[in-house]
Amino acid sequence: MTSTKKDPVVVVLQLSGANDPLNTIIPYTNPHYRDNRPKVGIPEDQVIPINDDLGFNPNMGPVQKLYQEGKVAIIHGIGYDNSPRSHFRSMDIWHTCEPEKVGTEGWLGKVIRDLDPTGENVLTGVNFGQGLPRALALRGVPVTSVSDLASYGVLSDVPGINNERDRDRMLDLFSRIYAPTIGTGPVMDYLSHTGRNVLDGADVIRVAPETYSSTIEYADTPIARSLKSVAQVHLANLGTKIFYTQHGSFDTHFNQLPQHTKLWTDVGRAIGDFYSDLREHNASDNLIMVLFTEFGRRVKDNGTGTDHGAGGIAFVIGDQVKGGMYNDYPSLKPADLTQGDLAPNYDFRGFYSSIVDKWLGLDPVPIVGGTFEQLNFV
Repeated sequence: MTSTKKDPVVVVLQLSGANDPLNTIIPYTNPHYRDNRPKVGIPEDQVIPINDDLGFNPNMGPVQKLYQEGKVAIIHGIGYDNSPRSHFRSMDIWHTCEPEKVGTEGWLGKVIRDLDPTGENVLTGVNFGQGLPRALALRGVPVTSVSDLASYGVLSDVPGINNERDRDRMLDLFSRIYAPTIGTGPVMDYLSHTGRNVLDGADVIRVAPETYSSTIEYADTPIARSLKSVAQVHLANLGTKIFYTQHGSFDTHFNQLPQHTKLWTDVGRAIGDFYSDLREHNASDNLIMVLFTEFGRRVKDNGTGTDHGAGGIAFVIGDQVKGGMYNDYPSLKPADLTQGDLAPNYDFRGFYSSIVDKWLGLDPVPIVGGTFEQLNFV
């Protein structure tokens, strides 16, 4: 459990599309890496070394700087057994902690429920982006989803939605569309209860940019805008404890080197600016950022990119984080690969359990569906 007096906050950044772990934390001296990556391997003289074996992608300078400060935990080989190598199925598994069946309850939805059992604050959980990630979805749990904080989010960018009356009419229209089919089922429940709460949350959250001032100039990129929005809401002290956003696509089947360069340039700078912003306001001590992706990519390149793999990588960043590397880097030896992929050596549910238990102070067992090995990165 965090030792700070402020309530602990988690920012989840989903690297959608399956980020390539081998070109993120690079085994730059490993001959198997060079043999398998003749086209997409990162030259040794471009890698930012961590030690004699591993180094950061050259476009991750801001993250590497935080790592040097002891603020970044790197979790190697994260995943689960029998990876389906399907984006949709794998994300469902990560979002619901249900590898054996199709789950319907988001793990962060359960977290938000436990943090705010009565649903008193509709801003306990906030998503920045289109739609609502399944990780946040749980019947009866309000989560505010904002597409654009500057224009104040939910339904605000739909033509004809100009005021409260228009939005009420839109919700009523939704209910009329679905009523003949679903009656009083889950969708109607969501629209009648959660939908109203979400709109109420959007009304409250729009004050955040009005009270915000900073010397940090974020880049004009989607991920920078999202993290700036997180900073604005966090600094407004609206009681948000779970933030969620995503960036991608990291699905680099083709033309990987320039794509991956752009992705990590944007993500790295956005993270660096975000933490500089929080520190400028003395607001970084009770917040951690969690980066995950649905699976890794194949060890051998396909000529211009890499295909879907298994074992992946995750990061935790924050002032209270015990920086360093956790778990062994998966073996690249041909005999140790799983169908040509890095073999996962750490169950992602243990990763979640560590966050839920050690940072948020909640019981992780009902949230992740069992007891799994925890790590001591917080």
